[in-house]
Amino acid sequence: MTIKGSCHCGKTSFEIDGNVPEQLTRCTCSFCSKRGALYAYYQPEQFQVNASTEDDEIYRWKTKLVAHHFCKNCGIPIFSDSPAFERDGSWDKKTRRIGVNARLFDDFDAASASVSVIDGKNLW
Repeated sequence: MTIKGSCHCGKTSFEIDGNVPEQLTRCTCSFCSKRGALYAYYQPEQFQVNASTEDDEIYRWKTKLVAHHFCKNCGIPIFSDSPAFERDGSWDKKTRRIGVNARLFDDFDAASASVSVIDGKNLW
């Protein structure tokens, strides 16, 4: 299955070779809670972003391990490229994963999906 999505202005779009996971993830860290994204996780080779370098902006904070990508034009958070992490907050610095903002998936109501919460507020 191919999942498609885009930011609000449409200058950044993406395709995912995979399915919507049974559960999305909401992180409670200070950044994610203000950002409001519900994440679906994929392997880097499953994810293809279509944006020019001038439309893609990256924000890194604290550990600098995670690259949070957002559209420079409309400000919508698109995806995060990070090392994989465990539920206890520990980082696997060998394995990357892409956390895509599932609210941007075409024809998908992220608000009705099952959501798992990770306690980023206390872990990071």
